[in-house]
Amino acid sequence: MATDYDAPRKSEDDSESIEALKERVPDKLSGSVDVEDSDNPSGFELPGADLSDLELDVVVLPPQDDEFTCMSCFLVKHRSQLDHEEASGAICKECAA
Repeated sequence: MATDYDAPRKSEDDSESIEALKERVPDKLSGSVDVEDSDNPSGFELPGADLSDLELDVVVLPPQDDEFTCMSCFLVKHRSQLDHEEASGAICKECAA
C-alpha cells in the first residue's frame, strides 16, 4: 500500500476550535504596551534621540595605493575591482556590468 506523504496528518490537536486558538494568542491590536523591551536590553538610545552633546573619535585613513573610489557607486574598492577608467574617473566591475 502506498503512503501519501503530502496528505495532511490528523491528530487530536487538529480538533481544537478557532475560538480556543484565538484565546491562546495575545491580541496584537490591543493598546497594552510591553514594559520589558526585549529589543533594547542594554538601554541604548533609539534613533531620533538628541546626540548633539556626544563627541566621536574617528580615525580617517588617507587613500591607499591599492584603492580607488568608483565614480558610479562612490565606494572605495581594491584595485582588483577596477573595470575601466573614464574621463570622470574609475568605474568598478559591479557598476560596469
